[in-house]
Amino acid sequence: MMSSAPTSTSQRVALVIQYLGTRFHGWQRQAHHRSVQGDIEDALAKIVRHPVTLYGAGRTDSGVHAAAQVAHFDVDSPIPARRWASVLNSYLPEDIVIRGSAAVPANWHARFSATWRRYRYTLFTDSRPNLFLRPYSWHYYYQPLDERRMQAALDPLVGHHHLAAFHRTNSGRPHSWVDVQEATCVRMATPKAKHLSPLIQIEVQASGFLYGMMRLLVGLLVQVGQGIRSPDSFTELWKTEQRDQVRYSAPAKGLCLLRVGYPDFPMPPEVWFDTFPHLLVSSVPS
Repeated sequence: MMSSAPTSTSQRVALVIQYLGTRFHGWQRQAHHRSVQGDIEDALAKIVRHPVTLYGAGRTDSGVHAAAQVAHFDVDSPIPARRWASVLNSYLPEDIVIRGSAAVPANWHARFSATWRRYRYTLFTDSRPNLFLRPYSWHYYYQPLDERRMQAALDPLVGHHHLAAFHRTNSGRPHSWVDVQEATCVRMATPKAKHLSPLIQIEVQASGFLYGMMRLLVGLLVQVGQGIRSPDSFTELWKTEQRDQVRYSAPAKGLCLLRVGYPDFPMPPEVWFDTFPHLLVSSVPS
């Protein structure tokens, strides 16, 4: 009697991951510091009892959050791909959550299959501190910020540009070309129209991001919002690659990787598309 062929349990699994970056030294695994990749790889190793490598769509810096980071790993396991999210969550600490998991083709790659990434930076401009916003925003109360001037400065960024002015040193990337698909700066709505909201959100979507790009960009953009630099001056600076004039990097805690885009993503939008709620602050009663 002929025996049946063995069933292969090898699979490539994609994950949508949320994490609070406060206590992490970034995404990438490090020998002596806690990282998101390291925590998830350690959990995977406990489950399958051997090392597993996790590949992320991008590397967030120390202190940066993610609402829908994407990663994948290869594993030979009878656990169905759709169940890896719940299995991993039972092993992970409270500052990491796997929102979803799914099987992907063997040639699908979390980094190289992605067509865009989107980041949001949140500024909290009220003169009084707010404990519940502190982990997710830069409390910038030194001078009023004009979001319309900031938007005017962002508009010329859309397109294919060499953004060396916003490229930190110690990066292994050989060039600074970036395709910026969208760049917006908005002041959030407030329940009472006569009160200006103290929250400003800057969002940039691009094919990829340079090392430190968003934080350097925001650090310079607040000068435009203050009125000490014009939108045209902002544009001229990055077009002429005056990296020495970009001296300040905005704090990491205000930055969040919102989501990553793919031509054919195997998970529904509710898992990955809008998972970081807009922060709102009620206005003072009349």
